[in-house]
Amino acid sequence: MRSSDAEALAALQAFGDRVRAYREQAQLSQEGLAARSGLHRTYVGSVERGERNVSLLNIVHLAEALGVNPGTLLSGLSLTRASQPAADRSKGHRPE
Repeated sequence: MRSSDAEALAALQAFGDRVRAYREQAQLSQEGLAARSGLHRTYVGSVERGERNVSLLNIVHLAEALGVNPGTLLSGLSLTRASQPAADRSKGHRPE
């Protein structure tokens, strides 16, 4: 069964929220993360806003730049669970 557009958008937003949280924990600007990852600043911003369906290679680039395992950025994401409220989605996945 294919996910709904709303579920897919919620998953993309949850991923973007996670990237932003780790970037902020690392005290990096979007420009700093872009420089470390080899990606464009506007691309990083669009990932954080949930506007991009990020490729596997770009997930790896982002994770390496953030100093985390790529699985950390993906752990717990689900098309069926992504439609939960943002506060519930992020429990246990935000950096401390």
